[in-house]
Amino acid sequence: MVATLHADITQQVDVTMQTMTRRSESSAVGIHLLVAFELGQQWWKVGFATGFGPRQRTRRIAAGALDVLATEVARAKASYGLPADAPVVSCYEAGRDGFWLHRYLTAQRIQNHVVDSASIEVNRRARRTKTDRVDLGGLLNLLARYLGGDRRCWRVVRVPSMVDEDARQLHRTWETLQADRTRVINRLKATLATQGVQLRITAAFLEQVVGARLWDGSPIPAGARERLTRDWRQLEGIDAQLTEVRTRRAALPVDRQTTTGRYVQGLQTLRAIGPGGAWVLATEIFGWREIRNGRQLGALVGLVPALYQSGETQRDRGITRAGNDHVRRMMVQLAWGWLRWQPSSALAQWYQRRFGGGGGRMRRIGIVALARKLLVALWRYVDAGVVPEGAMVKAAAT
Repeated sequence: MVATLHADITQQVDVTMQTMTRRSESSAVGIHLLVAFELGQQWWKVGFATGFGPRQRTRRIAAGALDVLATEVARAKASYGLPADAPVVSCYEAGRDGFWLHRYLTAQRIQNHVVDSASIEVNRRARRTKTDRVDLGGLLNLLARYLGGDRRCWRVVRVPSMVDEDARQLHRTWETLQADRTRVINRLKATLATQGVQLRITAAFLEQVVGARLWDGSPIPAGARERLTRDWRQLEGIDAQLTEVRTRRAALPVDRQTTTGRYVQGLQTLRAIGPGGAWVLATEIFGWREIRNGRQLGALVGLVPALYQSGETQRDRGITRAGNDHVRRMMVQLAWGWLRWQPSSALAQWYQRRFGGGGGRMRRIGIVALARKLLVALWRYVDAGVVPEGAMVKAAAT
């Protein structure tokens, strides 16, 4: 009996060792050269490794020095004893440099990952050490984990094509000009407020400035008038650019042979959706993203709730706001327009029942919830042809 028991224990140990060996083999990164970038305006920090472990190689090169980068990659392979044709896997955080480096690395047959910096695991200590060298080491370890099958250590950004990325420039220019216009108008009002004067920002603004009087009947001082004139000229230039962009956007051809063109035309068949909203949704997300479900779509735009639950404590911290802010801003505008132009739709009636009778804060909270529901409804409409319940379709488009 003792011999039998010993044999059973030996067999169990062998099975356990085989299982552990298989798991170790399945999670191994393999013979890859791992590369991580810390991108700066003047200098790049580049880290190299072959997997987990303390032996990491760090180099500093001039920003954009691609020839030096190729040389350092070759030297790293030689340092680690890898063959010249060993596969290279790299990563860097999405940021100011955009995606041009990703396209270069891909053209060099390097498997690159652009990582959402907000999704990277970090030490939660308030006074943790943070240097470029530490960050590079963390990125290299996370890259090794990602290649080993851990898909939760970070989130990889989906990179658009050159055509899809370029199609977003026009409406982003419009957003930038609108923000600049608001800042200039606020400066005009602030300068007037320092003099105790209130004027309407109309085409006759400069004439009003000349005729305006202070509390004692004296005119606005020369320095303030000069500043107001300069800001007004800047506002006129911004308005001219907005007119030009508006004309350019109205003349954009809609090619129904492309996915973006079909979505642009399809969205405008619904009341409350104009060319601006259609182009933003199509070029930013619908035209090139592969969307699986409504929750994923809401997460891409940052319109999903950020819940907090720990033990008996549970509270709602609002929406995540982690996603495409261009679409998020547009959806809030479209949600207000939907209430006006689609009042008989199921979405508008749901909003009125839940939030219509509340105060201003409650209505603003509700409009975000409506924006999330409307975004999913618009995606189903252009993707599967499901018309939002009770929504009216434009007669001309029909």
